[in-house]
Amino acid sequence: MGARLLAALAVALACTSAAAQERYTFALIGDVPYSAHERAELPRMLAAIGAENVAFAVHDGDIKGGRESCADTLLRERHALLDASPAPLFYTPGDNEWTDCDRLAAGHFRPEERLGFLRRLFFADGQSLGKKRLPYEQQAELRENARWTLGPVRFVTVNVTGSENNYGPGPLPNPEFVRRNAANLAWLEESFALASNEKSRGVVVVMQANPGWKHYEGGLAHQGYREFLDLLKTQVLAFDGPVVVVHGDTHWHRIDHPLRDPVTRQPLLRFTRVETYGYPIMGWVKGIIDPASPELFRFESRPWPPR
Repeated sequence: MGARLLAALAVALACTSAAAQERYTFALIGDVPYSAHERAELPRMLAAIGAENVAFAVHDGDIKGGRESCADTLLRERHALLDASPAPLFYTPGDNEWTDCDRLAAGHFRPEERLGFLRRLFFADGQSLGKKRLPYEQQAELRENARWTLGPVRFVTVNVTGSENNYGPGPLPNPEFVRRNAANLAWLEESFALASNEKSRGVVVVMQANPGWKHYEGGLAHQGYREFLDLLKTQVLAFDGPVVVVHGDTHWHRIDHPLRDPVTRQPLLRFTRVETYGYPIMGWVKGIIDPASPELFRFESRPWPPR
């Protein structure tokens, strides 16, 4: 009996150890496709991502070039393109598909009307895109704001876009910005509270805009991003674990630590910014969650086509 008990305990410990060492992977893309060449290559890149058996991919916005039409036909075509992804694919809107649609070259649409169309097209049912779908929780106020989990990590998307977050050209903000910004702030704060209550090991926040990290740390943040970045930094400092922000927008792939400690002014090493690849350079980023590592996250840059 004693030998059997010891054997059972050994098996249980081995299973617990194996579970503790389990790793999780995901893919990050953005600012693609912008050209006919990228439109032709994206299905191949999505197939390669799927072949690596990642849990899902995330597109952080800009599914078309700024001079391409924002008409229903093109947006439906891009929806079909992403929906053909072999891996489940989450998406948050970029400025090229709504904020900047008032440009003459893009069709001179009303941005708010285009955002409404995106919500009906991409965010109607609380399911990811892709041949394999995953459910996610949606915010009532902004259906495009989503959250889900992978292993010990809470993922959150927020509709924070380029072109100054649709703040507007005047001294007073657009009413649309005021409503969406309030909803974004509530979603971010609630999501960090949820992660803390669940004892999540880490948080990943995905948005489209590069909010100007250096300007923010220098006290010169644009009003379209200042409140969001203030809250984000507060939450990062209060959360007991690594935090990652993923964005696109400025088409400069980089992985760094742009937030600074408010006392020492040194980089906050448990905060990581991942900016995805963007036109004219294609690629994707593989995210690895390793619960056995103190850093929790690791990222691998994958240019396309592979070199």
